[in-house]
Amino acid sequence: MKSLIAFTFVALFVLGGAPAFAQSERKDLQVFNDIANQVNRYTQLTVFDSISAEVNDGKVQLTGWVTMPYKRDDLEKRVRKVEGIVSLDNKIGVLPVSQFDDELRFRIARAIYGHSLFWNYAMMANPPIRVVVNRGHVTLEGVVQSNVERMLARSLASGFGEFDVKNLLKTDAEVRAAMEPRKTN
Repeated sequence: MKSLIAFTFVALFVLGGAPAFAQSERKDLQVFNDIANQVNRYTQLTVFDSISAEVNDGKVQLTGWVTMPYKRDDLEKRVRKVEGIVSLDNKIGVLPVSQFDDELRFRIARAIYGHSLFWNYAMMANPPIRVVVNRGHVTLEGVVQSNVERMLARSLASGFGEFDVKNLLKTDAEVRAAMEPRKTN
């Protein structure tokens, strides 16, 4: 269960056959892991926020959505403390204030985390399925253990008056494969 992460992260590395590139890749992976640690330890992050990061030669780009403007600023401050960052581009968006969106978020989260298959996730400090609602459009992000869980979460998120549901959930195996260093021929 340790490989489940609370938010979606995509790491981009410049890879090549030379040892200098391998060192750069290792440094970027270390920076990426430190960023993930900073974001995971942020206590104001909820299942309604989703943060992603790209690291390329020490240049970091943060993307995603948060429900309150102070979270965007707090996360930037936390990530700036990570050693090895050359530059930081904060493109985290703030979701608009909407009672309809709030009600939709809570209904969908209750439906997903109230299902017995997801109870183990609901007990986690940072549940891995993120419910991002922007003007009635729902996006599910995060990590689940299987394709069955991915499809069930999508099904449970439907039927609440949303305009559409985009399922960006990844399986644990997909995340692990993406994080493994690419082999050069």
